[in-house]
Amino acid sequence: MRVLKPQKYYIKQQPYYASVSNEIEIFTAAWQNKLPILLKGPTGCGKTRFMEYMAWKLKLPLITVSCHDDLTASDLVGRFLLNGGNTVWVDGPLTMAVRHGTICYLDEIVEARKDTTVVIHPLADERRLLPIEKLGELIEADSNFSLVISYNPGYQSILKDLKPSTRQRFVALEFNYPKPEIETQIIITETKLTVEIASKLVKFAIMTRNLKSNGLEEGASTRLLVHTGKLISTGISPIDACHNAITQALTDDPEMIRAINELLASLF
Repeated sequence: MRVLKPQKYYIKQQPYYASVSNEIEIFTAAWQNKLPILLKGPTGCGKTRFMEYMAWKLKLPLITVSCHDDLTASDLVGRFLLNGGNTVWVDGPLTMAVRHGTICYLDEIVEARKDTTVVIHPLADERRLLPIEKLGELIEADSNFSLVISYNPGYQSILKDLKPSTRQRFVALEFNYPKPEIETQIIITETKLTVEIASKLVKFAIMTRNLKSNGLEEGASTRLLVHTGKLISTGISPIDACHNAITQALTDDPEMIRAINELLASLF
């Protein structure tokens, strides 16, 4: 059986995170009360960074699973594998977290198959149990275990949405892009840019976000702004950095690219 090596999953240095509301206090209270947590918000707005910060703050290991269409229940729970001619059981990330009391963060949970998400239901209520049918075992979650899931409501559809039977088990924290002054400070802290350039990047991002219902699925995220700032801080011109790290990342449509670049030219 795979043995968890806790040091591998600890966040050793404090991640930079700028609080925008009372999300830190609510998360802490939910963890203390052994309640599962749902993070919802647009791509790149800080959900993963928030999780890293909370794991550091609570001094708990963090196991992150990026969900996708091919993710099976066995990928989460575990499976039998051949090892030197012997068949051995190998815990999946969810089982490891349950046994050893870590935070298990299922990122973009709606991307996983519906039959996969059902496995988390007994962990997301007062039972806090994980049944492993292949072992005939029922594991009670360690007292420090925390189940956290996230998704982007902007990509909801009939085929990809959380069932009410899943949603209503969780304490929900809603995330969005930070206020301009906070987002500017994030960029400065992460990239060492000047206030002037960081402020212009935020203004540019807000312009692209206003295009969300006019040809763009999503505007520029805080993550993209940080990527852009890092390019600028290493000598790339602001226009080239924005074009390659933001415009080209947002769309492939020539007309939309032209429109975004016109917004860019008005700032830089």
